[in-house]
Amino acid sequence: MNLYRTAALVTIFSAAEHCLGFLYRILLSRMLGSEGLGVYQVALTVFAVFLTISSSGLPVTLSRTISKHRAEGARSREHAATSAAVLISLACSIPVTILLFLLRAQFSQVFSDPRCADLFYILLPGLVFTSAYSVIRGSFWGNKRFLAYSLVELCEEMLRICVGVILLVFVQTTLAEVNRAAFAVLLSYLFSFALALGYYFFRGGKFRSPKGELKPLVAASLPVTTMRTSSSLLSSLISVLFPLRMQAAGFTSAAAMSEYGVVYGMVQPVMAIPCAFIGSIALVLVPELSEKFYKGKTNEVSALTGRALSAALLIACMLLPFYIVCGEDVGIFLYSNARSGGMIAACALVLIPMSLTLISTSMLNSMGCEKHTLGIFLTGSAAMLLCTVLLPKYLGGGALLAGMACDSCITALLSLLLLRKKTGALHIGKYCLRLAGATLPSIGIGLAAHALFARYLSYFAAFALSMLVIAAAELIFFSLLRLLDLRALLLRFFAKKRKKISVRS
Repeated sequence: MNLYRTAALVTIFSAAEHCLGFLYRILLSRMLGSEGLGVYQVALTVFAVFLTISSSGLPVTLSRTISKHRAEGARSREHAATSAAVLISLACSIPVTILLFLLRAQFSQVFSDPRCADLFYILLPGLVFTSAYSVIRGSFWGNKRFLAYSLVELCEEMLRICVGVILLVFVQTTLAEVNRAAFAVLLSYLFSFALALGYYFFRGGKFRSPKGELKPLVAASLPVTTMRTSSSLLSSLISVLFPLRMQAAGFTSAAAMSEYGVVYGMVQPVMAIPCAFIGSIALVLVPELSEKFYKGKTNEVSALTGRALSAALLIACMLLPFYIVCGEDVGIFLYSNARSGGMIAACALVLIPMSLTLISTSMLNSMGCEKHTLGIFLTGSAAMLLCTVLLPKYLGGGALLAGMACDSCITALLSLLLLRKKTGALHIGKYCLRLAGATLPSIGIGLAAHALFARYLSYFAAFALSMLVIAAAELIFFSLLRLLDLRALLLRFFAKKRKKISVRS
């Protein structure tokens, strides 16, 4: 039960962080426009490549290493492992930062739009700090300090938003709006590093000799770093290749950048909403699963795996009717952009393989399958790249959505097959049938209600009432098929109310 309470707490923080980030993205879309948002997204995407190279594989590897030391009773090695991870991140990030500044004129040619280069070099000083921060935060993860892990991230997001709003809305300057948004990101990197480092020392953290930990950490983190670096490189390649392919298909440069901004600046954040909840489950589950795996508790590992997959599927299927029925309305409501809404509705089914990929990859990495997940990732990425090259002529921005769908389906299937091999039968077949039995009627009722409301009511009234009808239908069908236990939730809610009243009296 403690695991569920912790997951719920982390989910609250993660949901708050994603909600704030989502609202900020809406502000950016309105302040910068789809073209400006595309420029902002391209710069962040390229910066993410170097951030990934510097540290991406280290937090999860450090977390697993600390869990392993805890399982073996070697608590004295935890500080040495953290020191080794920080040293590795600095050894990567400092030379890269210096080299990129020395070769600024040459590297800026990578960007098709000079505004992207300006934004990238505003962000670059934060590379060293955010690389070290991510590693220190990984030590919180390994020690199961989930509150600190989540709170630091939430504080970073809050500072980024506050500074961004001040710079974009209240400060009058000749500096371009996209540049001001980039300065807000840089300041949030510096703040989160200082906060995480201060907390690390406050809780008794120390930097000790990394002897004996450097080589194992490098070896274990290399496949994860390679996978995530490849992902960042793929995103950067797409940010450069997609506009070129769109222009070859007859689109203007501005239209191509606008399409890229719609997909990655508007559609993708909405599609990533389940990640806030599933990521919280993975955050709590990984150290627990890793510790049980290294202790050889096979039955408990299999049980945790089944519950994690079921939770990810439940989250995706509960959101699916809202995306299919109200996707277009969401695009208009959030971004005043009907095209983004149409894309959200069109790719709603991708929520299922995307959610399965996220949770299964985290579990496989916690069991030491980093090389296998790298191979799976590369297979899915190849499909994504092919869609980006071949389909813009026929689908325009939809080529990116087709690539995302192919990538997610391939990686989800291969990850589940590997997970089954590692843990035995997954036992989720009947659960999937029950989910389908609850989700499909909810979608049907939602579509019928939306069509009726849209015919007689205003846009916003039809949108709001459709959401309420879908929520009611889900409560009924998910309860009937025992996917949600409403009775237990209500009893727990009223028990807490009675307890509060008795305490006050």
